Amino acid sequence: MSLVVVGTPGDRRPALFAAACRSAGLPEPRLVPWTDVLRGMPLDARAGDVVRIDSPGEDGAADALLRGPGDPSRVGGGARWYRTFTAALRRLSAEASAAGARVLGDVEEIAVMFDKRLTHARLQAAGVPVPAALAGIDSYGALRSRMDESGERRVFVKPAHGSSASGVVALQTAPGGRVRAVTSASMTGGRLFNSLRVRSYETEEEVAALVGLLAPDGLHVERWLPKATLDGRVFDLRVVVIGGEPTHAVVRTSRTPMTNLHLGGARGDLEAVRRALGEDRWRRALDVCARAAACFPGSQMVGVDLLVGAGLNRFAVCEVNAFGDLLPRLTGLPGSPAEGLDTYAAQVGLLQCTI
Repeated sequence: MSLVVVGTPGDRRPALFAAACRSAGLPEPRLVPWTDVLRGMPLDARAGDVVRIDSPGEDGAADALLRGPGDPSRVGGGARWYRTFTAALRRLSAEASAAGARVLGDVEEIAVMFDKRLTHARLQAAGVPVPAALAGIDSYGALRSRMDESGERRVFVKPAHGSSASGVVALQTAPGGRVRAVTSASMTGGRLFNSLRVRSYETEEEVAALVGLLAPDGLHVERWLPKATLDGRVFDLRVVVIGGEPTHAVVRTSRTPMTNLHLGGARGDLEAVRRALGEDRWRRALDVCARAAACFPGSQMVGVDLLVGAGLNRFAVCEVNAFGDLLPRLTGLPGSPAEGLDTYAAQVGLLQCTI
């Protein structure tokens, strides 16, 4: 048996996984670059091989193959990215199966996780708490009409296939035509670009243009649930579920609606959150994450983004991430099977139990 990782050379993800394999006494994984896969080169897997599919990361060459050529910092092209990515996943799976190799993770489940609309529908059908969604929105006019019909004044507008908060808009409306959109997307020359600074747009014309630029790739719109606060900052949780059990958790805090760490969010005090919730609510929070992961039974690992409502009594899942394990130096929750292990060592341990 040999291990094969489809990933990006130089990226932290395959490097951390390889380090965990070495520490466990497993052979060094063979890294197959995403650029080779996207160019149609064979996986060259053999019978008995175990294939791990990792994120394409932020590699400019892979991005150009997925979305087409252009500035890698641009927002948009998600629909093309998704079509190219899911086609590559299915090709990888078929090639591995034909060779007698085993793929870690169900590629069809990965495809669902990369479509926020499909993920939301799957979770909702399973009774997992999620924010209410406004479906079928393809323009700013349709968005405002649906908001008026449903009485919603605050929503999150998300590209259907986006990640890392790219293009996400926290939208608020108020009587008198007032509107405010908070996003990390910068509008320049009629185009959108990702930035590391969260900004606000406060005119109808700007917000309509912003949503209009996002809409062609598909939108997922959901109710903006007020988040709980910790030391004056809103927070949510990223919980990693490995083998069906929540094993790692990190608190993400921010002074803006976006808690992503690369947008100025900061890791919060997990023990403080546990104390504030109390043991019963903490266990309920982890149970919601386990139930979300159970909607993807073919996935060894998922990262669940859990909203903790103001008042600390309500939980809702806003994202499920196929590649949500990049949490360097974070060790497992006390009492979990991953106690003392990082996310990669925990996954390698689970892998050793199945080979």
